[in-house]
Amino acid sequence: MTRIVAGAAGGRTLSVPRKGTRPTSERVREALFSRLEHLDVVDGARVLDLFAGSGALGLEAASRGAVAVTLVEAAKEAAEVCRRNAAVLGLPGVVVVAERAERFVERPVAAAWDLVLVDPPYDLPEPDLEAVVAGAGRALAPGAVLAVERSSRAPEPVWPEGVTRFDRRAYGETVVWFAEPS
Repeated sequence: MTRIVAGAAGGRTLSVPRKGTRPTSERVREALFSRLEHLDVVDGARVLDLFAGSGALGLEAASRGAVAVTLVEAAKEAAEVCRRNAAVLGLPGVVVVAERAERFVERPVAAAWDLVLVDPPYDLPEPDLEAVVAGAGRALAPGAVLAVERSSRAPEPVWPEGVTRFDRRAYGETVVWFAEPS
């Protein structure tokens, strides 16, 4: 069972796609958002959740006060689950985009992102991840945070020019890398 950890929708359950996704565990989401709230990048933020799956990460941000959340998910069933979860929770400012993350980050943005959450399938090839991180890195607001979740067996993401890693947190088999505009 996947549920929102805290905030306005804390404790509410989320639907998850039947296959093809790997929802971030509640323990990891709780630790991740504790760190992000400590960095003061959630409340009032514009958030981009790439490879959204069920939308759990972006919806957690919305529950905790993000004002605009874009969930990007290419799989049709998963994008529909994101839409249903957003509707059931009734959190304002949540938009679902059914598109490949690789393509979405190539588009121009109307306003820079304060927080970008990248949680790709663990088997995503490193060059594809590098392209997504580079695209997301071009659209970061000053003081923004880019968080990339990977398997503990995967290498550190390649950071594009203008983006610098400032932290790494391990949670069992999951590692979250944190970066910011340099």
